[in-house]
Amino acid sequence: MKRTDLVENIFRKGSFLCVGLDPDVKKLPETIEGSPAQRVLSFNKAIIDATAAYCIAYKPNLAFFESLGAEGIAALEETVKYIREKYPDQFIIADAKRGDIGNTAQLYARTFFETMDFDAVTLAPYMGEDSVMPFLAYNDKWSIILALTSNPSAKDFETTIDTNGTPLYERVIRLSSKWGSPVNTMYVVGATQAESLRDIRKVVPRHFLLVPGVGAQGGSLEDVARHGMIDECGLIVNSSRGIIYASSGPDFAEAAAKAAAALATQMKELLKLA
Repeated sequence: MKRTDLVENIFRKGSFLCVGLDPDVKKLPETIEGSPAQRVLSFNKAIIDATAAYCIAYKPNLAFFESLGAEGIAALEETVKYIREKYPDQFIIADAKRGDIGNTAQLYARTFFETMDFDAVTLAPYMGEDSVMPFLAYNDKWSIILALTSNPSAKDFETTIDTNGTPLYERVIRLSSKWGSPVNTMYVVGATQAESLRDIRKVVPRHFLLVPGVGAQGGSLEDVARHGMIDECGLIVNSSRGIIYASSGPDFAEAAAKAAAALATQMKELLKLA
């Protein structure tokens, strides 16, 4: 998907919401029957149908599918196919956090962009430019580079300061922004790190930022928008558990729709300030 199409979708729908598809078999409603992989696919379809009107992106987390083996991978492929066929305007992100070099990176890129037809994939840049460039070779596809995450141990590496007083995550963003451009590269910045968005925007003023952590992880949507939004929005805010597990009963889809609609309503107001 081109950046112009992504921006158009955001303002047309009045939302910059991404729904994270993290279908944990142990948390699925008991009313969904079938094998584990069949239950995951049925759950995903119901969530997608319930929330598509309120979001502009979906982000399947591969761990929840890979844990089910070959049938889980098939459910992932069917999930992507379902979105493509029924809701073709949705931006689809593979939350894979890949990070390798050489032929391995090339094959990962082929997997997500050709075989599975994702729009974007999350990448760990620890091995440097070689681990990202094969993904950037694809037109209208996106590399989403991990920068500053929400987890407590992010401080182990990401926020360490060098002798110039620069945190590692800023060095990662500054250098990797030269590999691609605002039309094919995004950055992951956790919602619980919202105040750091001001400094990040000084380094990458035009790049989109994928922001997880709103909702269940305690991040503030208003803070994220205040520090990170630009005239083209420049934000994709993800919510997973707060939407897909809004209810564990037979009304799970209806509850997911209500949770997504509530966030989208807030986003519509915030977009007026862009």
